Amino acid sequence: MSGQRSAPVLFGEALVDDFGDHQVAGGAPFNVARHLAAFGERPLLVTRIGNDANGELVRAEFERFGMSTAGLQTDPDLPTGRVLVKTFGHSHQFEILPGQAYDAIDAALAVQALSEVTPSALYFGTLAQRDARSHAALAALACACPGPRFLDLNLRDDELDDACIDESLQLANVAKLSEDELAALVVRRDLYYSSFEDSCRELIGLFDLEAVLLTLGEGGARYVDRESRLKEKAARVQVRDTVGAGDAFSAVWLYGMSRGWSCIEMLEQATAFAGAICTIRGAVPQDLGFYEPWLRRWEQID
Repeated sequence: MSGQRSAPVLFGEALVDDFGDHQVAGGAPFNVARHLAAFGERPLLVTRIGNDANGELVRAEFERFGMSTAGLQTDPDLPTGRVLVKTFGHSHQFEILPGQAYDAIDAALAVQALSEVTPSALYFGTLAQRDARSHAALAALACACPGPRFLDLNLRDDELDDACIDESLQLANVAKLSEDELAALVVRRDLYYSSFEDSCRELIGLFDLEAVLLTLGEGGARYVDRESRLKEKAARVQVRDTVGAGDAFSAVWLYGMSRGWSCIEMLEQATAFAGAICTIRGAVPQDLGFYEPWLRRWEQID
């Protein structure tokens, strides 16, 4: 279709993190999409919410960030996704509820949402694949999105499914995972573990990946492909809240891909921005002015 805009396509959960006394819109794909929108990209998030108050909270965030609602589905029966959160200092405990609207993403509507865009990349995770309906919707999107596929693994102990993990890794070109997630895969797949890089290379060979992005908290991040390894230390920051740091990293990586940055530049900027997110409360800043110095900084790279 002539006039189509190029856009990153993100698939998965838009939900509400419920802290008891207050609720905050969240979900890894939604966090990444909001960052991308603030960066000046025009992301298409394919997700599903309920016809309820939490759904209105999610819709308000779409509006606040000026995001397209073409991929936003509404379920007549299932509730908007909700995660119960308990806070312990800088750490959090999550209870992910079953039977949520993002479990029932409709495949036909998902593909229909692509009619106005040319997908520049496809971002996805594993949580929204726990139901066969949403799993099928991702498969349909992947067939319709010829660009690079970015997997943000986001493993959780109560959500691990070997078949889903394997299929997701096989579908991806680049997989991002944390040190803990790599350790879990090493045990589950009986991988060789003499170093981070060796284990990442085993994953690359096993699933025909182009590369693995390994995030190491304050240790920064590493990019490992078939032939090279790169490492960039994250800036030391005063950590207030680690929620959303990985999503911030993913957003900058996708943004850098669209701008043609070098791998080293993407590592440096992604780790720096993720560190900055750790200095605020929440996965996404309430003040959109937070993004302005980053956009000025990145103008010097483009």
